[in-house]
Amino acid sequence: MLHRAIIYPSNFPENARTDVPKPSRFGLNDYEDLKISTPDGEHLSAYYIRAPKSLNADKNTIVLMFHGNAGNIGHRVPIAKILVQRMGLSVFMLEYRGYGLSTGSPDETGFLIDAQTAFTYIRERDDTKNHKIVIYGQSIGGAVSIQLAVKNQDDNHLIGLILENTFLSMRKLIPSIIPSSRFVALLCHQVWASEEFLPLIRKLPVLFLSGLKDEIVPPEHMRRLFEICQSTKIWKPLPSGDHNTSVLEPGYFETIEDFLRDLDISNKEN
Repeated sequence: MLHRAIIYPSNFPENARTDVPKPSRFGLNDYEDLKISTPDGEHLSAYYIRAPKSLNADKNTIVLMFHGNAGNIGHRVPIAKILVQRMGLSVFMLEYRGYGLSTGSPDETGFLIDAQTAFTYIRERDDTKNHKIVIYGQSIGGAVSIQLAVKNQDDNHLIGLILENTFLSMRKLIPSIIPSSRFVALLCHQVWASEEFLPLIRKLPVLFLSGLKDEIVPPEHMRRLFEICQSTKIWKPLPSGDHNTSVLEPGYFETIEDFLRDLDISNKEN
């Protein structure tokens, strides 16, 4: 239970389970506030923010976002806003079980069910079933994203994966956060073995965004994930980026924009 409290601090910051900012608070008004049901009976909160109606908007690409282990989807709306307003993308923000307004308790198995539920929802919904999908995960959301990508890489609607400041495995991460727990970490049932799953991705371009001043996930975790990746890959170091503010670093969104543009060109050629 101690490990779960450390890994899934869903009540941080204070009121994170009840105060979930809506996109409208940030000037995004074309969105849906959703509740979607999982196969095991949980009810997940989600925001579906539509691409702007401007002529240059990419109305056929949707970014499926998975956030880090604290806070809620509302705290990440400013990131989604840039993807929507600057890049003309639609964004689907899923809230994990046990976080925000979603029901249930957080754990690895449940998060993976939640992720697949969101992916399937997008693929089956009438107005998004033909959309191209890019999965985007930050920190533990990166671990979620990797396993979701492995499972769905044969779906030709899935075109790319973006990873920011994620880790090799939970058992390797815990000792860097709490050195005294090095041996206890081996008993942790929340494994998140991204180093085992990532090499299984062979059909999907992957963008790695790594804050080199990350004080939570040692940057060598991201570097090693990049090295073992067997698919087309791009490495973007963010020299002054720490764990939570890498999105503010110069070149962060420009790199995502270039990555998505290359994906679009590649898909048109194919």
